[in-house]
Amino acid sequence: MSDVTIWHNPSCGTSRKVLAMIRAAGVEPRIVEYLRTPPDRAALAATIAAAGLTPRQVLRAKEARHAELGLGDPALPQDALLEAMLAHPILIERPFVIAPGGTRLCRPAERVREILPGA
Repeated sequence: MSDVTIWHNPSCGTSRKVLAMIRAAGVEPRIVEYLRTPPDRAALAATIAAAGLTPRQVLRAKEARHAELGLGDPALPQDALLEAMLAHPILIERPFVIAPGGTRLCRPAERVREILPGA
């Protein structure tokens, strides 16, 4: 089993680019299509924290659901944003990569190089 995991959305160009960069580095990652197999609360919270981010920072504001749910309100607590991402995984920004060198939200895609083995 690979020691690199990508939370991947095959419809996302950045996610596809990061996956290709991981493979070009000679690593075949564990691919989690998080829209089909969403993380649970503990995994989502831990991954966000490991990346040094907050739920607000990984909330995908470009999604229509973001506006529909009024998630742009700065008064909303971080926990409410986490709950929204759990209920609607499309709101999770992508791709997250978990590797021996750490956890990153790979936007821009080149951030993946910071954490790949041998990098």
